[in-house]
Amino acid sequence: MTDPVFALDPAQAGIARELHAAARDLPLLSPHGHVDPGLLADDEPFSDPARLLIVPDHYVTRMLLSQGIAPDRLGVPRRDGGPVETDGRVIWRLLAENWHLFRGTPSRLWLERTFSTVFGVEKRLGPETADDVYDEIAARLAEPAFRPRALFERFGIEVLATTEFPTDDLSRHAKLAADGWGGPGGRVISTFRPDNVVDLERDDWAEAVARMGELAGQDTGTYAGYLQALRRRREAFIGAGATSSDHGHPTARTVALSPAEAAALYDRALHGEATAADAEAFRGHMLLEFARMSLDDGLVLQLHPGAVRNHNRRLFAAHGADVGGDIPQATSYVEALRPLLDAYGMEPQLTVVLYTLDEQAFSRELAPLAGGYPALFLGAPWWFLDTPGAMLRFREAVTDSAGFYNTAGFVDDTRAFCSIPVRHDIARRVDAAYLASLVVQDRLPLDEAAATMADLAYHLPKRIFKIGRTA
Repeated sequence: MTDPVFALDPAQAGIARELHAAARDLPLLSPHGHVDPGLLADDEPFSDPARLLIVPDHYVTRMLLSQGIAPDRLGVPRRDGGPVETDGRVIWRLLAENWHLFRGTPSRLWLERTFSTVFGVEKRLGPETADDVYDEIAARLAEPAFRPRALFERFGIEVLATTEFPTDDLSRHAKLAADGWGGPGGRVISTFRPDNVVDLERDDWAEAVARMGELAGQDTGTYAGYLQALRRRREAFIGAGATSSDHGHPTARTVALSPAEAAALYDRALHGEATAADAEAFRGHMLLEFARMSLDDGLVLQLHPGAVRNHNRRLFAAHGADVGGDIPQATSYVEALRPLLDAYGMEPQLTVVLYTLDEQAFSRELAPLAGGYPALFLGAPWWFLDTPGAMLRFREAVTDSAGFYNTAGFVDDTRAFCSIPVRHDIARRVDAAYLASLVVQDRLPLDEAAATMADLAYHLPKRIFKIGRTA
């Protein structure tokens, strides 16, 4: 396997390698991701290479779908419980037969480096080598050293945050805590994601609110009761180690409703009378409510706007959410965030980490905003932008206005557990390449570039996401 540094100039490449080496062995922090906590709670062996590396990876399955290969053939579960392919080798061969579709994509880069650095498999995947690669990985998965907790140790992960709804009973995190792996200051922590009880347009919103009330021991028949239930669930998540909340809204809009207006809107929603405009206003208003709660309980507020969820309606109908059917859209921030920033942007006790799917907003809106409000930090490029090229463009676009220290470090944002070290390594290489470009331009001394490299890779995310907090 090659050693990509993403620098063409030999002098810059040499400096980039030196900077990367300075951060290469720092522990990994994963403050935002979607690994199933049951994976580490149960610590069972992985079943087969396909179910580990293909079935849960919507980057892979969506590319194959774009060429007419149905998710059923890739083992992606159906909502109706209908039959899908269960033979891991068959699924693996199907990927290998279509491996050419991934030429030049980050999916190929991540998978090939996972094969080599995690499993020690150097053979190039293709139709003729499919079974050989499958068998080599399967043999590794049968070894105790390749069970989830052993890999966690080997990957050098210091803390991994999973993501759960307030309707989750957190039982898997309780098991992790009992085993000494979870809880405040633990190695595996939760993240509070309240989308299913905030988005009035979800079909299961009322059911989810009722379930949240049951878990919180709180009547959610009123808006006041609803807010109290949210506070109690946040307390439970903090008990499961959570240091942040996460909000995946269609837009970045924030709205300052009066208590009476919010209560009336909530009542309309309970009676099934809320409009699309009501839903957008409620989502925006709740971001202000969550900022207020964060000032009380200290949770970092992450905002991920700009995704049109389940754009592929047939895919959603057959297989549900989070299987590759979401699409980015243009997103505005300056006016959308004004109510939130007017109210809380100058609060040093509040931390808001803002992400985007709209690359055009990096330099025009996001960097100046982060450079102007102490509460606001820029999250790493995520989903469709978590690629070497886009991550480099991010640094080039935001550093002039926001610098490095108004950014929050890298987040892998993945369900693919074995790709975590690969994704972090690629991000560190990209940052090393960018810092090296500043060094060769005499814009940054080498020793300061090395210190910045360590900060971007480890110290900034540890501080901003409050990793290691025990109270």
